[in-house]
Amino acid sequence: MVSLRPLAGVVLASALLTGFTAAPASAAPSTTAAVSWSEAAGTATPATAAARPRNGRILYDRISGGQGTLKVKNGTSRDAVVTLVRGRTKAISVYVRARSTAKINDVRDGTYRIFFTSGYRFSVSKGRFARGASYQRFDDRLRFTTTSTSATIWTLTLNPVRGGNARTTGVNPKDFPA
Repeated sequence: MVSLRPLAGVVLASALLTGFTAAPASAAPSTTAAVSWSEAAGTATPATAAARPRNGRILYDRISGGQGTLKVKNGTSRDAVVTLVRGRTKAISVYVRARSTAKINDVRDGTYRIFFTSGYRFSVSKGRFARGASYQRFDDRLRFTTTSTSATIWTLTLNPVRGGNARTTGVNPKDFPA
């Protein structure tokens, strides 16, 4: 169970969702999620390790150039890809390694649905994990708003967090925005 609270934090079903607006007088809701990945010992080959994207690598960028920030914390043992979808348009995807944090600093204003997949041996060309893939989306949407004095900052945590209230739903791999 995950909870949503401005400035204090928001947690999704298997994630922590926290956020705030960087403004002295008021704060706006923010969401944060994190995802992580790690290979079982001895299963990586040099070719696999070389192909693994770096943490924070933007895999897809169709709608950026805004002032919003999304910080993703992945406290799991699996790598993840977090994808923002605005309307029916895939906007941005970022790779987040296991036990790592990544940040997107230029999210445009709007409301986004957040999808994430985690697993092992990510294929950049196919946009999918080759082993142990799971596909989920957060039930709540994230809204980014910029004013002359503030911009929304969301933090997502992809691993379970005590006291969290954010929920996730499994997604059919065919319906995942690849």
